[in-house]
Amino acid sequence: MRVVILADNSVASSEAETHLAELLEKVEAGQEITITRDGTPVAYLIPVKKRKSTVEERTAAIARLRELSKGLSLDGLKIRDLITEGRR
Repeated sequence: MRVVILADNSVASSEAETHLAELLEKVEAGQEITITRDGTPVAYLIPVKKRKSTVEERTAAIARLRELSKGLSLDGLKIRDLITEGRR
C-alpha cells in the first residue's frame, strides 16, 4: 500500500508513521511534505540540501539583522569583559 499524499503535499501523521521510508525518498528527491494531525499542520519534511541562497537574499538577511540591532549597545562594556565575567 502506498502513502496518500494530498494535492497540497500534506499527509496525515498516521500515514506518515506507517510510510516514513517512502516519504523520506520523496523528500530526498526534492519534494516538501507537510504532516498534519486532524487536518492541522504540525511538521514539515524538507530536503536538507536546499538550493543556495542568492546574493540578494543574503544581502536582505544582513539588512534585517542590522535593522534588528539598531539601538542596542553594551553601554561602554567590552565584549571580552562580558566573556570573562561569564566564565566565572
